[in-house]
Amino acid sequence: MEMKIRPRRLRGSETMRKMVRETRMDKSSLIYPLFVKEGQGIKEEISTMPGQYRYSLDTLPKALEELLDAGVDKVMLFGIPDQKDEVGSQAYARDGIVQKALETARKEFGQQLYLITDVCMCEYTSHGHCGVFCGQEVENDKTLELLAKTALSHVQAGADMVAPSDMMDGRVGAIRAILDKNDQKEIPIMSYAVKYASAFYGPFRDAAGSAPSFGDRKSYQMDYHNRREAIKEALLDVEEGADIIMVKPALSYLDIVRQVKEEIHLPVASYSVSGEYAMVKAGAKLGYIEEDKIICEMAAGAFRAGTDLYLTYFAKEIAAFMDEGRIG
Repeated sequence: MEMKIRPRRLRGSETMRKMVRETRMDKSSLIYPLFVKEGQGIKEEISTMPGQYRYSLDTLPKALEELLDAGVDKVMLFGIPDQKDEVGSQAYARDGIVQKALETARKEFGQQLYLITDVCMCEYTSHGHCGVFCGQEVENDKTLELLAKTALSHVQAGADMVAPSDMMDGRVGAIRAILDKNDQKEIPIMSYAVKYASAFYGPFRDAAGSAPSFGDRKSYQMDYHNRREAIKEALLDVEEGADIIMVKPALSYLDIVRQVKEEIHLPVASYSVSGEYAMVKAGAKLGYIEEDKIICEMAAGAFRAGTDLYLTYFAKEIAAFMDEGRIG
């Protein structure tokens, strides 16, 4: 009797194949990074990130309305202050740009938006590093107090979640302690626990004006050769009270996303960073790639690796592709 070979591919229609997809995602998992700055009437395109803008407080509501119309209701805010100093005092100022942006967003949209803030010093320090200095070295412990003050000020201004991205040792614990002490025990912390010293951040540093004025950040960000270190960093932040663990960047670190997902029993976020966005835009402009298809494939790869939350400058596009049934 002749044996019949079963096909390896799934039988059935496109509808059937979508029904049994192993990797699924929806709009609720998308987070859009957004830049706010001091001034009036500003919607300023970022030259290294075509299609991304810096907004002033008066133009911010329109940008947020467009996000909501696309079905994206989660935003990560990054601030660009007018003035910087050695200790980044505008990061935790009551009238800081992020604090005012939070108040504006909350006033205009109430609870329609879920507001997340980046907690770091690099956008606010005159030297562009993520902490305060003692001589020529970032002083880890002195920085913790300022990061904690920054996180608390964001929550008091209306943040639903804080996301420390500085990579100082102990910052999750310091932030958890100050939030708990000030009756903010229900505010979650999304930790940039696994943040590599990456060349993919270049366009962001242009967007936020946060490039270091000297040296680099390799003393406190991770060596991209290291994998076991990622789990060590994630576990330490879990012990300190992190609620979500982030891997950054996404595209070149999907093996890390997968390992963190398997070993850390918390939701995992991945950040498709500015360099990834810029490469797609540049390649599409030159006609080398099909932008829409690349965006979908990158997102599917991140979720297939284990991403639960996806921070991406393509959030609006991905939401539209979900509506069209091209992804998700």
